[in-house]
Amino acid sequence: MAFTADEINDINVGALENYIDKGKVWKQNVANKPMLEAFDKAAGRFSGGKDYVSVAVKSGQGGGSLQGYSGDDQVGYYNPTGRKRARSPWKEHHIGMVITHTELKVDGIDIDDTPGDEDTRPMDGREAHALVNLFDEKLDDLGEDYAFSMNRLVHGDGSSDPKALAGVLSILSTNPTTGTALGINRATNPWWRNDYRTTAGGNVITSNTANGGALITAMDQAARIRSKYRNGQTKIRYFAGSAFIDAYKLELRANGSYTQSGWKGNGKTDGSMEDPMHAGLPPEWDPTMDDLGLSKFCYAIDMGKTGLKLLYMDGQRMKKHNPARPYDRYVMYNGITTTAVMMAKQLNTSGVYEIA
Repeated sequence: MAFTADEINDINVGALENYIDKGKVWKQNVANKPMLEAFDKAAGRFSGGKDYVSVAVKSGQGGGSLQGYSGDDQVGYYNPTGRKRARSPWKEHHIGMVITHTELKVDGIDIDDTPGDEDTRPMDGREAHALVNLFDEKLDDLGEDYAFSMNRLVHGDGSSDPKALAGVLSILSTNPTTGTALGINRATNPWWRNDYRTTAGGNVITSNTANGGALITAMDQAARIRSKYRNGQTKIRYFAGSAFIDAYKLELRANGSYTQSGWKGNGKTDGSMEDPMHAGLPPEWDPTMDDLGLSKFCYAIDMGKTGLKLLYMDGQRMKKHNPARPYDRYVMYNGITTTAVMMAKQLNTSGVYEIA
């Protein structure tokens, strides 16, 4: 099979006779992924056995109320209701790479393809001509492509690939008065709605520096609304686009902020302002939100025990695979699979906010 143009280019780039920074390819487009990092850090797990994950949720009231009585008045009893099950199917994901033996030889790497024990080793004199370890670099690219893909899925609503993970926007909505989330109807169950100030919801925030700042005020009000349902396990993280953060900082600059050390805290005049905090929590800039056209949005995500959580199936988180090569192809395969689902037990402690 002939090399593709991309494969030939990789060989040329990775095996130059004249080189700088030998052994290292400096990456140019690996963006930070704060939301994926946060979900991965707090990720849970689930066992197999069914084709979906299900948790019991309820409104908090079962339909009864106190009644007064005196003496031998007849009193009533009731059977509490209101329990429902939030459920979502887990999804399987794969990413895999192939590298030819010829590419590795060009890079000065020998291949031991003993059945069941395929491995690589540097050839004698490899250092004389190789710019980078092509094999390591390709594995590094595979890892970043996995992270990039997983990050997009976590941000998404599941519509890009029905066989892949349905992310944050499949649960939190810009208009939660309609539709379903995790199989529960939001229209008929108001307690199963996230907070919102959005164009779709008809109550978008119009940033204005007057009267202390409209955006700052709106975020204060939103935090108060969400605190109505806060519990000891609530843990809020703010993820925002650049336009949202810029509007917040503009209001803060225009109205002033009490400080004893200046914007930068170094005792010198500095026109730059560090990213602000809101009620002690930083609205973190998420570059992916800008990339997806969501620079004017901010998500307040409850990532505590009852909030949104990324779950991985036991033993199936970034599971590595090295399939045997076909007998008639001198290639090496490397793959990663992951089985995961996004779940939540409570939505009214989270929110979606947008500026006009």
